Amino acid sequence: MSRSSQYNPFDTPRQSAGSPFLDPSRPLSGSIPDLSVTSTPRDDAPILPAASASASAEGDLPSTTKESYASDSLDPPRRPLYKRPVFWVLAAGIVAVVVVAVVVPVYFTVIKPNQHTRVSSGSASSSSSNNDAGGDGASGSSTSPDKPVQTAITTGGDGSTVTMEDGTTFVYNNKFGGYWVSDPENPFDNSARPNSWTPALNETWTWGRDRIWGVNLGGLFVLEPFIVPALYEANPGAVDEWTLSTLLAQKGAGQLQSALEDHYNSFITEQDIAQIAGAGLNWVRLQIPFWAIEAWNDVGVDENGQHVAEPFLAKVCWKYVLRLLGWARKYGLRVNLDLHTIPGSQNGFNHSGKSGPINWMNGPMGLANAERSLYYQRVITEFVSQPEWKDLIPIFSVINEPFMAKIGRPQVESFYYQAYQMVRGVTGTGAGNGPMIAFHDGFSGPGGWANFLPGADRVALDTHPYFAFNGKANRDPVNVTADGGDGQEMGGQWPLLACNSWGAMMNNSRANFGVTFAGEFSNAINDCGLYVNGVNADTADNSAYGPGCSYWEDASGWSDDTKAGLLNFALASMDALGDWFFWTWKIGPSSTTNSVRAPLWSYQLGLQNGWMPTDPRVASGKCEHLGTQMAPFDGNFQAWQLGGAGAGTIAAGATADLAWPPQLSNIAGADMAQLPQYTPTGTIATLPPPTFSTPGVTVTAAVGNGWFNAQDTTPAVTPIAGCAYPDAWDAIGAAIPAAGCQPAA
Repeated sequence: MSRSSQYNPFDTPRQSAGSPFLDPSRPLSGSIPDLSVTSTPRDDAPILPAASASASAEGDLPSTTKESYASDSLDPPRRPLYKRPVFWVLAAGIVAVVVVAVVVPVYFTVIKPNQHTRVSSGSASSSSSNNDAGGDGASGSSTSPDKPVQTAITTGGDGSTVTMEDGTTFVYNNKFGGYWVSDPENPFDNSARPNSWTPALNETWTWGRDRIWGVNLGGLFVLEPFIVPALYEANPGAVDEWTLSTLLAQKGAGQLQSALEDHYNSFITEQDIAQIAGAGLNWVRLQIPFWAIEAWNDVGVDENGQHVAEPFLAKVCWKYVLRLLGWARKYGLRVNLDLHTIPGSQNGFNHSGKSGPINWMNGPMGLANAERSLYYQRVITEFVSQPEWKDLIPIFSVINEPFMAKIGRPQVESFYYQAYQMVRGVTGTGAGNGPMIAFHDGFSGPGGWANFLPGADRVALDTHPYFAFNGKANRDPVNVTADGGDGQEMGGQWPLLACNSWGAMMNNSRANFGVTFAGEFSNAINDCGLYVNGVNADTADNSAYGPGCSYWEDASGWSDDTKAGLLNFALASMDALGDWFFWTWKIGPSSTTNSVRAPLWSYQLGLQNGWMPTDPRVASGKCEHLGTQMAPFDGNFQAWQLGGAGAGTIAAGATADLAWPPQLSNIAGADMAQLPQYTPTGTIATLPPPTFSTPGVTVTAAVGNGWFNAQDTTPAVTPIAGCAYPDAWDAIGAAIPAAGCQPAA
């Protein structure tokens, strides 16, 4: 059996669970369909205008033509019946009877029980749809002079009108059978669905059959320079969020909070989330910083004897995280929550919080920073495991991109085992108990993780394959005929290279490790783009590509062949990876050009301009079409990998080499016992649930308190009084305190 048929998620039609919006799923045949096969709302769906219900898309209703009224009588021709006034009087009566006999029973037996179509006064009626609106996901926003008050459930599919919190409206465009649901009395309603082939949030996700087709929301809560360049251009000297926060705070009281809240409030909007669902996608990977929980005002003493405070804007982003999660729920998008920053920096990159040395699991403060990281992972685990959130957030990526080549494999593996024990200590084991735990491969590739923690309950492997950072110039053209295939496609070497590099790699990992997905990939075949290599590091001397990057920074000059080649590369990448999150949904414009200067990284821009697919399903079979054999995986994981029989029973001997703490890099063996640590005597900083204050609405659903396991009462970690800690973010080479920095036994 070919790989495409094994993985085809459309072979078995998904049950619609009584949704009035969906046609039965239609199977795809062949390796690549000539046309996008879509699932559209049924013609009798209440969200469609009457004109669209005149005939069945599937041809199951007879078509009425003028020939059907012809008379076989030999009598002289008479005026056709349908031109007589009496006909229309009778027809109107018949229609009225049909409405009473069919629509009303459907409403009370299907729609109302499923709470999919009740609309309150003052909110946008989803029955007044506009199927002529262009674009994907959202369009046609306008401002309402009087903010409506929604007090009952509303829902809608393609062409429906969405009224946002501020009273403005937009038209929801979703050609794939998706529908949104909003219930003010139960803001945790999980009945929304992004498309016909993806289960609703309140339906079971089946690993190996249901596929992750997602995007990252990079740059929203972790301010990466190449994603939000304008913030860095406005603050010369800023190279990461540490320096950006420092410079903004120096501008005056409230300047840091004002600038960041303006960004949180505008960079990703509800319309973006609607567009993501409308693009045929079904997941988002959401980056959050640890300072959503807290930041410390004293993390040690620097080389000049000065106490160092973390400059990050603590806690403020959390309310915007909650809002984003609410939008994802509204449009049926599942969330992979990604803890993207780690105390001390896990990789030295600007998106870890601070660029420079790695002080996590490395050097004198490596153990203390790891202890603090485990605490923040615990706080997040407690939140996402609550019944209000567990179906929305099925994956928790506990740490992003630890640089294993510098930290060491034994050190990373030992930490992962500690994180696993902590998470499952909170949630318990077995399907439905807390999220799947995702570990990044540490840039080593998935192959080396095949025998890691066999028997562990619901652990996934995350890999981030990029050609852009392979150290090569990558100047091979994309606007020429693609290698392999039928000679009719563009892309040069790149589509086939993606298939050959990643297809078998991913499927072998699924067979040998378990659930494996690409948490990041992009269309970047090279490292061109403003700030892609960092602020002040995107010159020809610092770019592997060398001279000529200006072409790749300005998509307005790209030829149709370039766009076609990039599209083919994107399709090949999607097919090879199988389960994926594109990095990233949106790139903000440069303030100097008012244009996106890293366009290879923007899904949204590619969608708008033709180098990203408007229907991701057309990627299925692309690699087979190009001639790649991808070591097919049959889609069946072992029971314990998905929380079934044996889950949590880790094979004997599998943890023998995972001692805690492990010997850290840059630390002599004799000094390990003296490494500074924190003590678990602090006050827990629980992540608060959202608050709801819609006038005239009483929330009847439980909202939780941010803490799933009431038996988990271990205090937070906190510095030990009297310990002379070195700067936790810059301690490599610092002296280890002689005494007083270990917790009491």
